[in-house]
Amino acid sequence: MVNTPLAHDLLWGMSPAQLPADAPQWAVESLAAGQPVVVRRALSAEGYVAVGVRGVLREQRLAAFMPVESIACRVSPEALCHVECERDLPVMQVLQQLRPMLDDCGWVWGISGSVGFELASGFKAMHAASDLDLILRTPQLITRNQARKFVELFDQAACRIDLQLQMPFGAVALREWASGSARVLLKNQHQACLVTDPWNPQEQAA
Repeated sequence: MVNTPLAHDLLWGMSPAQLPADAPQWAVESLAAGQPVVVRRALSAEGYVAVGVRGVLREQRLAAFMPVESIACRVSPEALCHVECERDLPVMQVLQQLRPMLDDCGWVWGISGSVGFELASGFKAMHAASDLDLILRTPQLITRNQARKFVELFDQAACRIDLQLQMPFGAVALREWASGSARVLLKNQHQACLVTDPWNPQEQAA
């Protein structure tokens, strides 16, 4: 792959044989069924990418490392924005309602979590109480006031919405940036640290 996989990308091509020897049976079955893995934020050795394997149950999550050369297909969250689904669930109704606003917001957005997983793979992952997990690619500053307007809109939705702001140096939860806290938690591949300006975090970490 020419492009480096980013957090929340879905990757196909990992085989059960590439799992750790002590991997649970559900993880073996997930990969054997052809499910993708999701890129996670963690350091990995040269030639590998840190990924997570999903099971049927919420608690079935396994951290693993996938050889880059095994990647057969990659789907990003933003590639899923307009993928349709026939399932009549609150989370899909909310997504349908939000699409026009997100399309017009001025930033690139995408779908992650269980909704993104099912839209990309066809494997059932959503249920009646599913959250809607979104990402917003914000290479430049989104003001706290703009963030608050998103939160106010999301709080009126029929399901919980969690949005991560994806910045050049990592990610911050929208709700935390909107909260007005002097410092916010910036997560990247190396660590999670408190910063005052997540777009310019150098020498601000605590």
